[in-house]
Amino acid sequence: MTLRSTINALYERYLRWQVKHIPRHVAVIQDGNRRFARDQGLNTAIGHRRGADTTEEFLDWACDLGVRHITLYTFSTENFRRDREELSSLFTLFQEKFLAIIKDERVHRNHIRVQMIGDRTLLPDDLLATIDAAEEATREYADYYINVALAYGGRNEIVHAARSILDGVRRGEIDPAAITPDTVESHLNRGAPIPPVDLIIRTGNDCRTSNFLPWLANGHESAVYFCAPYWPAFRKIDLLRAMRVYDQRMRLKERAARQV
Repeated sequence: MTLRSTINALYERYLRWQVKHIPRHVAVIQDGNRRFARDQGLNTAIGHRRGADTTEEFLDWACDLGVRHITLYTFSTENFRRDREELSSLFTLFQEKFLAIIKDERVHRNHIRVQMIGDRTLLPDDLLATIDAAEEATREYADYYINVALAYGGRNEIVHAARSILDGVRRGEIDPAAITPDTVESHLNRGAPIPPVDLIIRTGNDCRTSNFLPWLANGHESAVYFCAPYWPAFRKIDLLRAMRVYDQRMRLKERAARQV
């Protein structure tokens, strides 16, 4: 073991000791795959694959730390503007990863439910069929939840929820006078319910939340952690630093509650 890896291991332990409150739901804006590839002199597709490798490591770290709900901002509605070659390689990568979920023994051993959130009408049929198969293979699991935000946009999600509620009103199933925030929340996603976000992490040194989970994150005042590493270079240390920000927020809340 090198001196650097020894120091990193000790620092990880120190950070873990500092974190007393574990967020229930962590959402991640995985930014910087293309910039990472450019800086390393690599093809963009390789940058996305390096990012996918980091995602697998991240899921292991988060589950080991006790995070039960994870939402990954994988592909936004705005990303459809990218060139055809990049879109094709991305959709191929997504299909490979959803296929792998079906056979991944870690998923079945840890009872991880996987579901997509986003606009399914925007995705190719073959990719959508693979996503459906992965969701069906994990539908009965309830220990951990991974939500893959694919073809996702926060405003688009709220628009779809509004349409769904209006359809219910037209059918006489929903009383307009009885619509509450819970009504809207129940129409945001069609799969397993997603709890409010406790912590948003954004990589790539860009300090914005980019139309990500506006109802579940911004509406619930989640903690936010912005960090410099591009997503393929994200480390467990960075996750623990983010969780420390959430922990500090929770301690302040507890202190304020005691002073009331």
